[in-house]
Amino acid sequence: MGMLKDFKEFAVQGNMVDMAVGIVLGAAFGTVVQSLVSDIITPLIAGIFQMPDFSNLFIQLRAPETLPEGIASVSEITSIEEFREAGGVALGYGNFINALIAFILVAFALWIIVRALNKINEAKKKEEEEKEPEPAGPTELEVLLEIRDSLQK
Repeated sequence: MGMLKDFKEFAVQGNMVDMAVGIVLGAAFGTVVQSLVSDIITPLIAGIFQMPDFSNLFIQLRAPETLPEGIASVSEITSIEEFREAGGVALGYGNFINALIAFILVAFALWIIVRALNKINEAKKKEEEEKEPEPAGPTELEVLLEIRDSLQK
């Protein structure tokens, strides 16, 4: 029973609950960023460079042995998924570009959040320091004089 009690205390600690909330929010944030990258940023960048989608940019390493029905040559395959399903091997650098954009956005957003939290914490500390001046206690000399006076009595 001691182990169960220890686990229960551990699981309901404030830090553990905070961490769980952070993980859930992080997963949701990742979904939002992924949507931002794939639905908004990538099409904008792709529009500038006249490409419909980065995710289908790939380098062929090995051609598929059999071509999908209705396709006469490997050069007609435009989707990396279709290329791989046909048995071809490819480096999908377009997916990497999408992941890199998502990483940069997440890192930037977290940097902004941490920076804002740090400024809030600094403001709180400064406010607390201004509110509560340190109580002036007796100096070392005053304490020694008080001890001397009490010893003399």
